[in-house]
Amino acid sequence: MTTLYGIKNCDTVKKAKKWLESHSIEYRFHDFRVDGLSEAQINAWIQELGLDTLINKRSTTWKALNDKTKEGLDEHSALAIILENPTLIKRPLLDTGQQRFVGFKDDIYASALSK
Repeated sequence: MTTLYGIKNCDTVKKAKKWLESHSIEYRFHDFRVDGLSEAQINAWIQELGLDTLINKRSTTWKALNDKTKEGLDEHSALAIILENPTLIKRPLLDTGQQRFVGFKDDIYASALSK
């Protein structure tokens, strides 16, 4: 089952949901804020995608972090920071069950979900 992770009021998440629905692709929506995230899930994403891909450094959540936290961010510290601030994750995160994609680009979704 394809899962779309994000927050319901994010414009990019809304675009991704609209695209999935217009292409009749079944998916489950997982809201970071409502449904939460597990340590195992975040660790897997960090390992697979890397922090540079996973963390949205343009987000208001990132900008609100103190400089010491930002400068010290690594794979070990990121877990606790993301658990406390799940909106640090770039949105949406699409999990096809076999691959994960961060952000929304219709050509990437088309390629990933046409298989």
